[in-house]
Amino acid sequence: MANVCNDKQVLKKKLTPYGYLLPTIILLFILLVIPVIMVIGYSFFDNVIVNKNPVFVGLKNYATVLHDKNFWNAISNTLFFVVVSMVAHLVIGMIFALVLNTRYLGNKTKGIFRVIYALPWMFTASVIAILWRMMLDPSGVLNYLMMTLHITSDKVSFLATRSIALQAVTLINIWSGYPFYMISILAGLQGISTDLYEASSLDGANTIQTYLRITLPQLKPILISLLMLDFVWTLQQFALIWMTTGGGPVNATETVSTYIYKQAFTKYQYSTASTGAVLLLIVCSIVGVLYVRQQRSED
Repeated sequence: MANVCNDKQVLKKKLTPYGYLLPTIILLFILLVIPVIMVIGYSFFDNVIVNKNPVFVGLKNYATVLHDKNFWNAISNTLFFVVVSMVAHLVIGMIFALVLNTRYLGNKTKGIFRVIYALPWMFTASVIAILWRMMLDPSGVLNYLMMTLHITSDKVSFLATRSIALQAVTLINIWSGYPFYMISILAGLQGISTDLYEASSLDGANTIQTYLRITLPQLKPILISLLMLDFVWTLQQFALIWMTTGGGPVNATETVSTYIYKQAFTKYQYSTASTGAVLLLIVCSIVGVLYVRQQRSED
């Protein structure tokens, strides 16, 4: 009897943590796993949702999407949007983090700068979209300054001109996303031991050598994590683009996210929308696996 009781107690202890996790697991299964499985299933059928009896078409939807010029245009725009945003986020975030970590500024000054630099991260996508649409409007502040400084003689419709709309949207995304890099890199800088810098100064290393030989190697794990996360987040960016340009003008700012949305809710082609979503999921999953492996290697 004693052994049976002990076995029950051991089993209870093992199952107790899973009991606490069970509500969350159930919610994740209902809100995440089931919808993903449904979308993957939709990608293999034709006229899903619209047709009560959808027809199984295998990989036909994938062939259709991969031969769609609009899809490849969306991929091209997405690559530009993602790569430029990531590089700018890293450079701007690093510069501001170094400024905030310098010993030449007082604590009060650093506090003020931290609030100012972090402001874009506090705004929602809707606020950012409205703010920048007003600034980039032909009658907005930016056009007024450009005409006052005689940079241009005519008003520029930044978000309505096909040749510069994508660059304008990318600029907005850069402004709204760099504080995440800045805060993360600043935390990493403050975690670097001062003994390393003291030793480098004794060895006669200059500022650039110290940065390249000490600062960057110490920040490498953080930078890799930031780049992977930013890649996934920027790849899935939808709200900012949709509320500023809607993917226009004439698909100039069309990304994979807006392409999927239009296929589903404008053209009612839920099968091809599901196919595009699955392709996006595959890319994000690959990066997610690499991120997890990178985190484990650090541990």
